[in-house]
Amino acid sequence: MNRYNRHIILSEIGPEGQDKLSKAKVLVIGAGGLGCPILQYLTAAGVGTIGIIDFDKVELSNLQRQVLFGTSSLGKNKAQAAKTRLEDLNSDIKIKAYPEALTYQNALELFNQYDIIMDGSDNFETRYLVNDACVITNKPLVFGAIYKFEGQVSIFNYNNGPSYRCLFPNPPQKDAVPNCSEIGVLGVLPGIIGSMQANEVTKLILGIGDVLSGKLLCYNSLSNQTSTLRINRNDAVINDILNQQSTFAERTLDLNCETNELVSIQNIVNKESIQFIDVRETHEQPKVDRLSVENIPLSSIQTNLKQFNNEKEKYFFCQSGTRSKRAVAFLKEQGITKCYSIEEGALEIKNYLKEFNVVTKEERLK
Repeated sequence: MNRYNRHIILSEIGPEGQDKLSKAKVLVIGAGGLGCPILQYLTAAGVGTIGIIDFDKVELSNLQRQVLFGTSSLGKNKAQAAKTRLEDLNSDIKIKAYPEALTYQNALELFNQYDIIMDGSDNFETRYLVNDACVITNKPLVFGAIYKFEGQVSIFNYNNGPSYRCLFPNPPQKDAVPNCSEIGVLGVLPGIIGSMQANEVTKLILGIGDVLSGKLLCYNSLSNQTSTLRINRNDAVINDILNQQSTFAERTLDLNCETNELVSIQNIVNKESIQFIDVRETHEQPKVDRLSVENIPLSSIQTNLKQFNNEKEKYFFCQSGTRSKRAVAFLKEQGITKCYSIEEGALEIKNYLKEFNVVTKEERLK
């Protein structure tokens, strides 16, 4: 009674509403920028069972916006680190961590264990996977997305309402839309949008207010403007998803380049006759300077094909590894061989390359 007193004294909630929250089961996809505020507020509100699925680890660059974590969480799996923090916030509820990737093979079984699905993913492949799995399992989906200074919130597949594919039938071309690791994001924006998602799922559970089913709320943090777009249900799109249910688990989620094209900087520092290429844009910081590194932004790579030496092994890197994978895939299509994507980010690579240059220079002096 003391913990949830501010809920219980609300006439719209009361003891009955709090009991609904305690019996609810919510699965959160991703414990990143959106997932952190969602998880904090659902945990504090007393949602009885909360699932967290995320295969990623906490990195220093996450702390700018993923305020559920601290420096003591660095290197830990996000789902497990979130569970530890949330259990300290509220030990009276059940929190389940799934330190793995969401795939077509595990989605349906996992979704069937929960009442509502919260999408905090950061890529289109996962968003379409989540949407289709929600349609097949008939679970409402609370959607959120962020881009630089703007965000979107909606509820899909609720009470015969539209699905995500009714709004966007097909995903964009692979890697055509950059993520926040490539273009940046305002630190407070995920907190705003994630809190809106938490508000929508709370209303769904309690059965109060006007939820965003059939509507897309768009928010601009720079202008403080909001707009709401109407979304219509497309029966043909939804029926197409249901008709593919039998082959759903056979599909694959392609988020990475081939494993033989993805390498660690630690495994290449002693090699000679190599070409290091930074595919970040010229304005991005920090730069890897005073080293044998070429800067060929991904946006201009098509016009700089002559700069790639076919006799050398070419190692590409960027801020987080996404654009370097795209560079490798593109050059492979052009028939350029010996291309590899370095899995570490630019800051880590800078330190390794400094050591690499010193070792190489000493070897030459000898």
